Amino acid sequence: MMDVAQKAVREALQAGADQADARVGRISKEDLVLRNGALAEASAPDDFGLGVRVIKDGCWGFAAAPGNAKDLMDVAPGLARRAVKAARDLAATRVKPVSQAPETGQVAEWMTPVEEDPFAVSLADKIELLHSVDAQLQGCDETVAREVGVSLRREEQWQASGEGAALHQILLRTGAGLSSTARANGTVQRRSYPASFGGNYQSGGWEVVRKMDLVGNARRIRDEARALCFADRCPAGERTLILGGSQLCLQIHESVGHPTELDRVFGHEVDLAGSSFAMPDLLGSRYGAERVNLIADSTVPGGLDTRGFDDDGVASQRWPIVNEGIFSGYLTSREWAHKVGDERSRGCSRAESWYDPPIVRITNLSLMPGSGSLDELLASTEDGAIFADTVRSWSIDQRRLNFQFTSEIAYEVQGGKLGRMLRQPTYQGSTPDFWRSCDAICGPEAWELWGVPNCGKGNPMQVAEMSHGAAPARFRDVTFVN
Repeated sequence: MMDVAQKAVREALQAGADQADARVGRISKEDLVLRNGALAEASAPDDFGLGVRVIKDGCWGFAAAPGNAKDLMDVAPGLARRAVKAARDLAATRVKPVSQAPETGQVAEWMTPVEEDPFAVSLADKIELLHSVDAQLQGCDETVAREVGVSLRREEQWQASGEGAALHQILLRTGAGLSSTARANGTVQRRSYPASFGGNYQSGGWEVVRKMDLVGNARRIRDEARALCFADRCPAGERTLILGGSQLCLQIHESVGHPTELDRVFGHEVDLAGSSFAMPDLLGSRYGAERVNLIADSTVPGGLDTRGFDDDGVASQRWPIVNEGIFSGYLTSREWAHKVGDERSRGCSRAESWYDPPIVRITNLSLMPGSGSLDELLASTEDGAIFADTVRSWSIDQRRLNFQFTSEIAYEVQGGKLGRMLRQPTYQGSTPDFWRSCDAICGPEAWELWGVPNCGKGNPMQVAEMSHGAAPARFRDVTFVN
């Protein structure tokens, strides 16, 4: 397949392209979902194709087509010429010519470390696991919906460029989760494990699912969903907030990840999720409290965007977005890096598949741990504070500045421990003020990676995957509404 990508690059350059790269990709997925004991989803799509991207006369051109190994070798020249023609035709409409940060073409292979190939686990074993989990979710009269599922994704990519890149990567991720929904006392409440909207996802194999212990946690989640129906509603007012890691994942994603995508900052991406308040003149200013370190890292083990190279052929890196509370960097591609004076891309250029051109995407972005356990954090927190976790719903404005988030579950802190259960904790704030109010973060033993498998961006929309690591953290003077 590398021969196909290299042929497409040669043909594009011969057709007049100033720069060219090509990606052959094969993506295999497997999704199994059991709802109320019945198999509601069983899909295993597989697609294979070639995408060719060029720069001609300062303008991008792109063309893609599906096929098998033989077909793609035959269609590569035509695709290359189509991409060059598209760039020529569009060049008259561009405002400024495209320029890219320099990059040396590398020859390399990279593969996600895997202990147990999830695609080799038999379908019968997977279905048996789902039924075992569902059996534990049963037995409660108030339960009205039960769901458990597993999700697999394998991407193999061959990438070539006119700069000499020849990259082969195999990226594998595994996810699973369960949820229980109860109806009683005039309300409907849902609890999810290990996270909402399908569970948690990490790069790796079937060992990711085994470590979740879905069967062992199912009854607790079922009982919590029922108990939430009879719990008091989280009161309004200004209180101290402790966020669990799953909820912090969303907080990081929406209020740090998206606003620091550099194409969004410069108004190139506003259709789907708005622009950004984090303009370049804010670099060097305070984004959060001194203890807040938010690190982008496309090398961290288990991350959904952990890989060898991005789709611009840039090697994976680790760098600060917020360093000791100071806004320090952006998520960039070769096209956008020079806009803030960076000599080299940070390697954040990715496409959903071979049929999409790459755009700037959030990579793995994490809140670095502090010290101490959750028990120690609770013991140092005043009565009446709120611990909240697991995403229920969210809203954020068009500049990623003002937000309102609701969690599935909360507890009131009493006597340095988790006290009464509360439902629908809804808090709001402004991004910099919120991160500046952080006065404690738990230590490495409480830190965990949480996967986002469904981040949408662009028009037409592309879906990307990334992870956010976090340990429970405390924030002062947060406004709750109900």
